[in-house]
Amino acid sequence: MRITVFGATGGIGGHVVRQALEAGHKVTAVVRTSSEFEVEHASLDVVRVRGLDEAAPLREAVDGAEAVISGVGPRGRKVGPVAATSTRSILTGMNDVGIRRFVAVSAAPLGPIPADESFFNRRVVYPAMNAFAADVYADLRVMEAEIMSSATEWTIVRPPKLTGGALTGKYRTVVGGTVTRGYTISRADVAHLMLAALNDAKTVDQPVGVAY
Repeated sequence: MRITVFGATGGIGGHVVRQALEAGHKVTAVVRTSSEFEVEHASLDVVRVRGLDEAAPLREAVDGAEAVISGVGPRGRKVGPVAATSTRSILTGMNDVGIRRFVAVSAAPLGPIPADESFFNRRVVYPAMNAFAADVYADLRVMEAEIMSSATEWTIVRPPKLTGGALTGKYRTVVGGTVTRGYTISRADVAHLMLAALNDAKTVDQPVGVAY
């Protein structure tokens, strides 16, 4: 499969690139001109752009792809609406060249609280998380709304706290919901799920909760 990866220098996007290449896919990694990117592979093309706030420079990167994966997300509570702005440009570029399949990463707190979640998590943990990172989640909510209203065949992956752990390929998922008592997951395993979702029809036009 020909896959274009945005956020290729990030924690999740970097794992997506490496795992996709190891699986035999052809990958186009979209990288900011100011970023270092040292991955080299015969099946890898690198497209450098100034930023992701305009769609026109992104068309070349997505043209000819069979799917697009975005690991773009907020870089901090004070950075501003990076995810929403970037994703809007990516979606416009995809629409311009007729690319449909899109998988993006969001965050678990945007999903519904499971009915069987613990009282402490429902009343303390989730409210505290939303309050602490209100601006980050506001950005992601706008991003998700843009994706859900697009013409793409989308999947939104919602992980909890991310870790630097190794790839296991073993995690829980809930299509359309949130994993109960799901506290952490490695960036490598989030990338694994994003790639797996590309050929999983059950995840099309669905958010997917994931956690250990």
